Amino acid sequence: MRPKEYYADQRVGIFIDVQNLYHSAKNIYRGRVNYPELMRYLIAGRKLIRAVAYVVKSETAVGEGAFFDALEKSGLELRSKDLQIYPDGTKKADWDVGMAIDAVRMAPFLDTVVLVTGDGDFIPLIEYLKWGSGKLVEVAAFRRSASGKLQEAADRFMNIEEIPRIILRR
Repeated sequence: MRPKEYYADQRVGIFIDVQNLYHSAKNIYRGRVNYPELMRYLIAGRKLIRAVAYVVKSETAVGEGAFFDALEKSGLELRSKDLQIYPDGTKKADWDVGMAIDAVRMAPFLDTVVLVTGDGDFIPLIEYLKWGSGKLVEVAAFRRSASGKLQEAADRFMNIEEIPRIILRR
């Protein structure tokens, strides 16, 4: 069920933390996200200005190219970076700062910013977009793996688990 506040002339930007979504779907449901269905749900008949998926490339990941192609076919623009592997074997892969900067840069052209992540590190971004830019901020994530404070900070929280046909089983 869509809230009454959705208007066809709302300009929407969607910013997807793919790593966060991927691992939540895999660990909670042993499945993967149906991105075309997710996009349809998030857009909700509004005017999509831009939809960006933030991904990390790994040389050893099997099927990664096909996954990235599927994201693009879902209407997502990909921003990618290589997985960093340090001499001690630790790995780092996150797009938090890049995603935040892109959302701030795009905010003047948007009425609604949709962040698809459960990461509580985005709370300062939400507060800035709401109070500093006057934007409606929606967050979509799996409730079970999303920060409670993130859910509270958003103008609207959408529990991905409640979207029909959202989880694809392997």
